[in-house]
Amino acid sequence: MREAVSKRGLGATAGLPSSATFDTTLLDELAVAPDACSSPVLKPLVEVGNFATRSCAGISRRALLRAAASVPVGLGLSAFAPGACASELAKARSVLVVWLWGGPSHLDMFDPKPAAPAEYRGPFSTIATRTPGIRCGELLPRLAQRSDRYSLVRTNRNLSADHLVAGSVGLTGALAGPAGHPPNFGSILARHRGGGDLPGFISMSRGPIADGRAPMEGYGGGTWGKAYDPFLVDCSAEGQVEIPALRLLDGLSPNRLTDRRTLLAEFDAGRRALDASSARQWSGTFDQAYALLTSPDARRALDLAREVDRTRHRYGHTSFGQSCLLGRRLVEAGVPYVQVNWSQYVEVGPPPYGFGWDTHAHHFNLMADQHLPIFDRAFSALLDDLGERGLLASTLVVCLGEFGRTPKINNLASRDHWPDCYSSLWTGAGIVPGRVIGESDPRGEQPVTEPIYPAMVGATLLELAGVGSPQRAELKVLEGARVIHELL
Repeated sequence: MREAVSKRGLGATAGLPSSATFDTTLLDELAVAPDACSSPVLKPLVEVGNFATRSCAGISRRALLRAAASVPVGLGLSAFAPGACASELAKARSVLVVWLWGGPSHLDMFDPKPAAPAEYRGPFSTIATRTPGIRCGELLPRLAQRSDRYSLVRTNRNLSADHLVAGSVGLTGALAGPAGHPPNFGSILARHRGGGDLPGFISMSRGPIADGRAPMEGYGGGTWGKAYDPFLVDCSAEGQVEIPALRLLDGLSPNRLTDRRTLLAEFDAGRRALDASSARQWSGTFDQAYALLTSPDARRALDLAREVDRTRHRYGHTSFGQSCLLGRRLVEAGVPYVQVNWSQYVEVGPPPYGFGWDTHAHHFNLMADQHLPIFDRAFSALLDDLGERGLLASTLVVCLGEFGRTPKINNLASRDHWPDCYSSLWTGAGIVPGRVIGESDPRGEQPVTEPIYPAMVGATLLELAGVGSPQRAELKVLEGARVIHELL
C-alpha cells in the first residue's frame, strides 16, 4: 500500500531506469512450519508433484535433494562455531541493521542544507527536531520528534560510487582482495556467537541483495564461504513470511516430519546424488535447517499473525514496514544479527525491482510520495516498539545505505550517486542518544570533520556486540579499524 503526501510538481519527465536482465529466480519461494496452517500470515507452501498447494505436509526425499544443493547458499548455519559464546561484556545482545539499499539522499533526510543554493537544497523545507539546533527534512516529522532517542553520523564516506562495490564495502568494511570479499558484519557476529534454533544472521530479502547486473558479493560469507551466508527471509506488505531457500516437495507425510531418523535416512540416501563439495556443505547445515523447521520458538518468531492489528498497522502495511516489525520479533527472540533490507534491488522500476533508493529520475516525487513517508512511519514505529518492550538497551540499531546522493541536482531534477559524504543513524545498546557526529560542508558535498568509513561502522557495531579488537584480530577482520567512540 502506498502512503502518499502531495507531489512537489518538479516536472521531471525522464523515464525510470531501463529494465535490467539479472535473473531474479535466484531462490524459490516457500514457507515454513508444519503447524503453521493455523496462521494466515506464515504461509506453508508445499509442492505436491507439479502442483503448488498450501498444506502442512512434511519434507520429501526430493526436497532434501533440492535443499541439499540450495541451503548452504541461503542458510549457512552450523558453520557458526557452537563453542564461540557472546562476550559477557557485550552491550548489544542483538544488532539490527536497517539497510536502505540504493543510496538515500542525506540532504533530503538528516543533513539538509537550507542555506545552500536551490540546485543543492532541493524543494523540501526543514523542520526542527527535539535536539536543540538540529533540523531534518520536512518529510520525516515522526523521526524529528524522536531525535532524542538516536544519534546521527553526518560524515560517512564510502570508497566507490558503484552500488555493488559500495554495498559490499558498506557491509564488510573493505574492498575485495585477491581471494574475494571479506565476510559481512553479520557473518562475523554469527560465527563469534555460535548457532541455535534460530540462525545467527538473518537478512530479509527474496534473494541476495543486488542491482540489475548481479548480486552484491559482500552480502554474506565472502572468503569464509557460503556456509556463512545469511538465512534469507522474505516479508510481504501483508505480513506473509516466506523462506526462499527451502522448497518442500511431495513425499513424506506430516507425521514423518518429526521422525528425525527417517529424515536423516532420506538425507543420507539423497546425499549420494550430490557432488562431494555440496555434500560436505549440506552435512554441515542439515541439523540447523531441521531445527528451524521443527522449532516452535523459531516458528513463533517468524509468525506476524501473532501481532495485534494495532501493532502491524503502526508499522504500515508495506513490505518495509512489516519487515521492520519482523526484525523486532527476531531480535526479541535472540537472533544476534538481523538485516532489514528496504528492497532486494536498488532500482526503481517495475517488478521485480520495486522501489529501491536509486532515484536518478523522479527523485523528489518518489521521496514525497513513497520513500520518506514509508520510512518515517516504519522506522519511528520500530524505535517506539523496541523502547516500549525494553529492547533498546540490548539492541543496537544502525540505519544507513551504501552512499548518499549528489548534493547538486542533476538535469532530470533528481540526484545521482554520492559516496563522499552521507549520513547514518544509530541508537540503542551503548549509543548515547541526541548527538550529531561530524559536520559536512555548506553544500553537503564533503566532510569538514573526520570521515567515517565503513570499517569504522563495522568495528563499532561488532565492538558493542562483544567482538572486540582481539577477537577481530583472531578472525582477521577489520584489523586496525577504530571504533566511533564519539557515539558512546
